[in-house]
Amino acid sequence: MSKMDWFRQSKYGMFIHWGLYSALGGYWKGKRCPFVAEWIMRNLEIPLAEYSLLTNDFNPTEFDAESWVLRAKKYGMKYMVFTAKHHDGFSMYDSKYSDYNIVKATPYGRDVVRELADACKKHDMIFCLYYSQYQDWEDPDGNGNHWDYPDESAKDFSRYFYRKAMPQVEELLTNYGKLGYIWFDTPYEMPKNLCQELVDLVRKIQPDCLINSRVGYGLGDFREMSDNAIPVIPLQKPWQTPMTLNDTWGYSSTDENWKSPKMVKQMLVDICQNGGNLLLNVGPDALGVIPEGSLKILEEVGSWLKLNGESIYDTVAAPLFPYKLVWGGFTYKNRTLYMHIIEWPEFPYEIWVVELKTKVNKAYFLHDGSPVSFIQTHESGRNEYRLRVQFPEQPIKDAVVVLELDDDPEINEI
Repeated sequence: MSKMDWFRQSKYGMFIHWGLYSALGGYWKGKRCPFVAEWIMRNLEIPLAEYSLLTNDFNPTEFDAESWVLRAKKYGMKYMVFTAKHHDGFSMYDSKYSDYNIVKATPYGRDVVRELADACKKHDMIFCLYYSQYQDWEDPDGNGNHWDYPDESAKDFSRYFYRKAMPQVEELLTNYGKLGYIWFDTPYEMPKNLCQELVDLVRKIQPDCLINSRVGYGLGDFREMSDNAIPVIPLQKPWQTPMTLNDTWGYSSTDENWKSPKMVKQMLVDICQNGGNLLLNVGPDALGVIPEGSLKILEEVGSWLKLNGESIYDTVAAPLFPYKLVWGGFTYKNRTLYMHIIEWPEFPYEIWVVELKTKVNKAYFLHDGSPVSFIQTHESGRNEYRLRVQFPEQPIKDAVVVLELDDDPEINEI
């Protein structure tokens, strides 16, 4: 069994951006942070001496690790990725190598990573951790803070790397049980040899722990796509798209630009159709509460997955059809194509799938097994293969049609 198997099979995970920045909700002294809320310290150049005072009142009394994990499972997510340390340099766990952490510096005094790790283990959820290895706006030698530490010539990134980054990654790998993967971020101009040292450290302590591509220089186990970006063609190598539910990753008190459940379902289909995973983010507030806007979306998507999860989990890249699938999209596994009907056809209530050469033996709705009529033909003059899938007049919301094939799918060249 390959260490990549769980990742290829899971398809859908929960990303959690939570840290000191959550206390600001995207605003500093009445000024709204441009771009994403978790970058507020850098985007508004908040002095560390002021930003660090947030620790005095950071007391997320509503945080419940078990509740988060159970929600993720209910929503059909197979793994969880939590921000152990983001770019602001503040750690959400008890670190020996920096007192700038939730246990030592806040009235809360509890190790959030520990509680999440334990809850994930208890409920059979794969636990993964995010760690910002290059940017650290608290450390004078870390990358990114040019307003508190303007003298670039005085900085030595290797000092930060060996003093804080490497030891903290070792802590995370050693103290919190088995990790599915480590999600590194923003390698920018980090020296390749130091990126390789991080990889070697992970391989030494947890050989089965995966590493995403943002460790840098092609050294990871799978490709992390650009934020909110979905490839338009199937990719055979493992990959993942990190996606927000609104316009930010960390908590924003005013960002209500939520994606609809329909949009999330379409994105999940598009990603699985091209062979990837969707890592969908939530940003809890300062008390540890996941916004209601996020939960409503995830609840509906989860209900859909409960009925149609067979068409998502453990799928591989579907064949590339030569025409745009305006009605939804395909996923594929085991000589079976799954038609995701996101847009129900209008009169005459049928969808044409053009250039599928492989014979379809059977078609039915996944949610209840009821048969679906279809007509499969080939026109010699145009050398065009047509599959006409016929639907009832009354729409079935987010229906999935199962097409059982005679063989692996073959697409006619045009």
